[in-house]
Amino acid sequence: MSITVIFTGFMVMLLLMFLSMPVAVSILTVGGVGGYMAYGMPLVETMGGVVWGTLNNPVMTAIPLFMLLGELLLRGGIADRMFETLAVWLGRLPGGLLHTNIGTCALFSATSGSSVATAATVGTIALPALGERDYPVRPALGTLAAGGTLGILIPPSVNLLVYGSLANVSVGQLFIAGILPGVLLTLLFSAYVAFSYPDAGRNSAAPEVSKEEKRRLLRHLVPPAVIFGIVMGSIYGGLATPTESAALGVIAAFYFVWKGGRLSWDLLENCFIQSARTSGMVILVIVCALLLNVTLSMTGGTQAVTRWVTGLGLSQTTLLLLLVVFYVILGMFMDAMSMLVLTVPIAVPMVTALGVDPVWFGVFVVVMCEIGLITPPVGMNLFVVQGVRKGGGDFNDVIRGATPFVIIMIVFAALLVAVPQIALFLPDMAAGR
Repeated sequence: MSITVIFTGFMVMLLLMFLSMPVAVSILTVGGVGGYMAYGMPLVETMGGVVWGTLNNPVMTAIPLFMLLGELLLRGGIADRMFETLAVWLGRLPGGLLHTNIGTCALFSATSGSSVATAATVGTIALPALGERDYPVRPALGTLAAGGTLGILIPPSVNLLVYGSLANVSVGQLFIAGILPGVLLTLLFSAYVAFSYPDAGRNSAAPEVSKEEKRRLLRHLVPPAVIFGIVMGSIYGGLATPTESAALGVIAAFYFVWKGGRLSWDLLENCFIQSARTSGMVILVIVCALLLNVTLSMTGGTQAVTRWVTGLGLSQTTLLLLLVVFYVILGMFMDAMSMLVLTVPIAVPMVTALGVDPVWFGVFVVVMCEIGLITPPVGMNLFVVQGVRKGGGDFNDVIRGATPFVIIMIVFAALLVAVPQIALFLPDMAAGR
């Protein structure tokens, strides 16, 4: 298969998506038609086995479990109490509750695995409090949109799960690789807030809280810490697979929701329905992407791209910096999951041929997907944050508020390229290397 054919197929997929055709249908159309044109019905018929094998992959079971975990935390009131606690502890820092937005997003990310859920949950809780205390609108919206992106980087992350399934990389290694980059990115966001908005909220009268009350509120941070410890500890303690660890996390979430007095049939019904809808959408896109991968593999498309890239004589750093530009542009027109499933089958063989570690590349790709979540015109988190604003408002406020964080994340992506150990330090240490 020639590079021209591959490029044409990729552009056809983008065109179909721009014409509002569902992502899964666009991918399946190009993959199915391309496979039929190359090999006829025999190749198309073998795709049924790919679907069956994909849906029987234990990793797929982890996706609805992590979705359910996030829904339980959202509807069980745990996220509300997390915000209340961090508002008391971080509200006195330069930037005030803007730090609370970022901190709550980071903690919620460590248990939910979904960026959209993180942005929507924290935004619903935070915006009324920020409005009452006269915080500037743009940075308030920007910190929520950017903080929400941490949901697909800090483990457990659904996007890292999907990457591991598509690239055949250890999900456990990906999870531990995402911890340090997630923490560093959170600190960079907070540093920017402290430097740029040191007086935010200072004119509002924040209630004084005694030291005893502050210590008492720390108990609300116990549920996310315990759930994170169970999920990650069971994986690296050799006690459970990622799927089993997700199930353990859900059981722990049930316990905390029950202990908080919020467990009810209505809550369970809402959690199950919403997690089923989201999981169905994600898994459908993954299946279609794997069908496209069958066509690329059987027709030699992946090998052709790899040969073409290696033939250009690019260095590893040059290729990765070009991929930064490519993903930033692609993220302006495509959602994060679509970017992931569309590019990973081609990009992973291409970069590994130049010696790039596939675990590191998983973190890199997810960071680039994060950027796509807050770049217009299709930045999903921008629309989510705008949607939870009471009374609406100018959408440009969200875009301008998030723009500085886009720049920070691009710089961070370049830093990842320059210092790969940011992502590989913990996996290497866990492996004894």
